[in-house]
Amino acid sequence: MFKWLKHKAEDYFSIQEKQTIAHAIHQVELQTSGEVRVYVESKCRYVDAMDRAKEIFDKLDMHKTEAKNAVLVYVAIKDRQVAIYADEGIYKKMGIQFWNNELQLMIQNFKNEHIVEGIIKVIHDLGTALTTHFPYQKDDINELPNEVVFGK
Repeated sequence: MFKWLKHKAEDYFSIQEKQTIAHAIHQVELQTSGEVRVYVESKCRYVDAMDRAKEIFDKLDMHKTEAKNAVLVYVAIKDRQVAIYADEGIYKKMGIQFWNNELQLMIQNFKNEHIVEGIIKVIHDLGTALTTHFPYQKDDINELPNEVVFGK
């Protein structure tokens, strides 16, 4: 009930919720050569969550995927900030309206206290987009881990 009073970002999610998010990423990546990661922290260091998401994207070496088709879902729980940062290969193909719609979807779910559901819905939508533009290839490898990454 008092999830917002917790101090560490990792404590906001149960073990089951963490596994559910990782499983959603795994299932999506079975259909695409794209890569999805989720990063959660308590507070955003910047005024603009997109700036923080870009920093995390680079820190996690997500820019090193072969096809430039990685996407980061960023969440700052206490600040209630979200961002979706995509590498150039997928960002340009989807268009700004797609990204804005996904952000609004997450925000709406978060307002209703459905954080995990919002993240999973966005993961599935990203999977559909990635599958369209970056379909799975027989020689694909999982370039990035699927587990949720937690900051402070």
